[in-house]
Amino acid sequence: MTTPNSTTPIFALAERIVEQMAESDPLFATDAGIVGYDHLLPDFSTEQQRRDETQAVANLEELAALAVTSDVDRIATAVIGERLETMLDLVRHGEITRTFSVISSPVSSIRQVFELMAVHSSKDADVVRARLTQVRPSLESWRSALGDAVRTNQLPAVRHVIGVAEQAARYAGGEYVALGERVAAAASVDAVASGLTGAAHDAEAACRELAAWLLSDLAPIATTHEACGEERYHRWSAYFSGATLDLHELYEWGYGDLRRIHSRMWELAHRILPGATSLVAVADFLDNDSGRAVAGTEELLARLRAFTATTINELDGVHFDIDERIRVCDARLAPEGSAAAPYYIGPSEDLSRPGTTWFPTMGATSFSWWRFASTWYHESVPGHHLQIATAMLASRRQSRFHRLAGNTSGYAEGWALYAERLMDELGYFADPGDELGYLANQALRAARVVVDIGLHLELDAPGDIGVLGTLGDCSNRRWTPEMAVALLEDWAIQDHPMSISEVDRYLGMPAQAISYKVGERAWLNARREAEERLGDSFSLKAFHAHALAMGPLGLDTFSTEMASWTGTA
Repeated sequence: MTTPNSTTPIFALAERIVEQMAESDPLFATDAGIVGYDHLLPDFSTEQQRRDETQAVANLEELAALAVTSDVDRIATAVIGERLETMLDLVRHGEITRTFSVISSPVSSIRQVFELMAVHSSKDADVVRARLTQVRPSLESWRSALGDAVRTNQLPAVRHVIGVAEQAARYAGGEYVALGERVAAAASVDAVASGLTGAAHDAEAACRELAAWLLSDLAPIATTHEACGEERYHRWSAYFSGATLDLHELYEWGYGDLRRIHSRMWELAHRILPGATSLVAVADFLDNDSGRAVAGTEELLARLRAFTATTINELDGVHFDIDERIRVCDARLAPEGSAAAPYYIGPSEDLSRPGTTWFPTMGATSFSWWRFASTWYHESVPGHHLQIATAMLASRRQSRFHRLAGNTSGYAEGWALYAERLMDELGYFADPGDELGYLANQALRAARVVVDIGLHLELDAPGDIGVLGTLGDCSNRRWTPEMAVALLEDWAIQDHPMSISEVDRYLGMPAQAISYKVGERAWLNARREAEERLGDSFSLKAFHAHALAMGPLGLDTFSTEMASWTGTA
């Protein structure tokens, strides 16, 4: 791959687009580590969306007029074009405002961003205080956009209105005041005198007022119909995967993959608990094994950090070359009110803030490790941390837009799910319980394909799916949220709160949940095709190095680029 100087016109345009995005969305700026915006929060109004739309159109027109002078320029052009076009499609059809849930809304995004801010000095504390004063106007701008959605009859489902209202009410119950007190302690300032307490109280009042409005004004007129339909689903699947998908073929494939995984789970179940009559019983047996328990959140965080450090040491130089600058991946507890699944937030652009995995405890104080070993390969190394942090180092091969804004869920989650499978291939799940935990994660992602598409396209369940939970034989019955929850509990051995949270997530983020398996399939296909094409010259380490250095892409572009890979890193 030819590598241009980073000052090519296309790279320069990418730089300007990132600065425009940071100015428009201070949450993005903080997430990326772009300085100068940490005291601000976004304007979520329809008017700001229209300004962003106009800017995106102008950027696409400029991009089309620029000459491509290298392979890297070509990829940069593809990334910028694909991301801006899919985002424009969502904005033009009102999807940005009408589609939200507890896992993705201004309420949760605003609360999360404070966890990424520096809190070491009185100056840092003043920046936090300034941002706290912006919670009210930012939430009010979102409320105005929701009012516009009412007038255009583009309403979210009532499930998500109520869910986010409850989340906002939870934040109003002391969450921001506690945040202010933690910041004051860390920065060695007085919480009241610094203004942190007053600003935090106002942020909580704004959350409380929003929650009341959502429940009193929006919930009664929100739709009870939760399926988005095939047209909207295609729009979101393009955004999350960067690919054109055959949804009906994918539905059948997902169910076949789920049955394959389920069969192997039962093989392990009989080894772990002979005579077991359900996978849930086996999960309960493992959960009650004191030797697998991690007691307390401090021990949990220590285990997660040590686990990642050990994995880095064992993989570095063998299957990957891990740069010294990204060998640290932190683990922290997620803010209260988060969704039930762990997640990862990448390092700042300058790497001064490390990549971080986040664990939502959901109030628990004891944790069964067999469920989480595979998850931490997914979230840290060789999963998201290795992938996203590696991109931060590739400034000559990836434009700034590419590194900071080019990610698609299909590429990122596909790699992370592939990383779990890779660790299985390398023998890291020798313990049957740990392998069952890995397979439960695989089954969850395959079940997502089935129920996410099934719910939103209002399809019938497969004819041989059989009994689900207490719902009886669900074969050929139209998918319902209750059936989806039962499938996750019975086939993917997820607990009840997690299963409910998952289904709420699917209904609130159409097509995001399928991106894991869709992306993993693209990664596995790319590797298989490279192995067949290159024969004895194929190197798994070189395959990983090349694909990660190329950076995040839409899956269609990724597959095309990997098809021409010559075998060198």
